[in-house]
Order: sequence, then C-alpha cells, then structure tokens
Amino acid sequence: MISSTPTSTTPATLDHHQLAARIPHTGAMCLLARVERWSERDIHCVASGHRAPDNPLRHGDRLPVSAGIEYAAQAMAVHGSLLEPTATTPRRGYLAVLSRVEWTVERLDDIDGELQIEAVRDTVIGGGSSYQFAVRAGERLLLSGAAVIAFDPL
Repeated sequence: MISSTPTSTTPATLDHHQLAARIPHTGAMCLLARVERWSERDIHCVASGHRAPDNPLRHGDRLPVSAGIEYAAQAMAVHGSLLEPTATTPRRGYLAVLSRVEWTVERLDDIDGELQIEAVRDTVIGGGSSYQFAVRAGERLLLSGAAVIAFDPL
C-alpha cells in the first residue's frame, strides 16, 4: 500500500481538474482521471478514457498498449509536480530512456474498467529522475517498464 504525504497545498488525492493544472498536457491529452494516492517515492493514478472513441492516442479503431507508456509518463509528471509544490507552472519533462518494457495485451481500448497506473521513483539525478512503472486493470498487469525522465532546467 502506498502511503500519502500531503501537505497543506498538496492533498493526498487529486481530481482531474487538480492534476491537469500540474502537467503541461491540456484538453483530451490529459489522460488521467485522478490521483488516488501518492508519497515521496510513488504515485497511483486512475484513467478511464482508454475506451473512448475520441482518445487522442488511438490509431484507427484501436488504442495500442504502447499508449500506456504515455499514461505512465503523465503519472510521473504529476508526481514530479507534487514533489515541487511551490512551482507556479508545470515543468516540462521528456522521456529520455525507456527500458525493460513488457506487455501482456496488444491493446487498451478493449480493457473493461479503469486503468490503474503506478510509478515508483527509483533515483533522482541531476536533471531528472528514474521510475519503474506499471499499468494494470484490477490485478491484471497490462504493461510495465522503466523510464528516465529529463527535466527542463528551472
């Protein structure tokens, strides 16, 4: 279980509107529905738009499992913003490295229920962070891997 470390300005949970204010993604590209819990080390988010026909990451009539990487990257972005509660604007980050990416399905648009996205920060480095991530539907693991995120300088 992930424990939360909210402060007076960063609650333990965030709705879509609150998390959207913390990342540079706007409109339909803000894929996460809410943050369920977070701590200094990790974050657990939920997404529900993976079945939507107008999902911006769809290719034709499908949402490929690789789109789950963007869901995880957005969870990492929200996590980074929660760890910098005094920032006035979202800080841009870039997926610098992906590794050990594995999946158990080919697509996400046929997954019933909500997607559970978890990102665990391993290391903080000079201009970024490294994370392990997983995308699940209930207890079923759909996608997992590791990422290095590089940040724009402050």
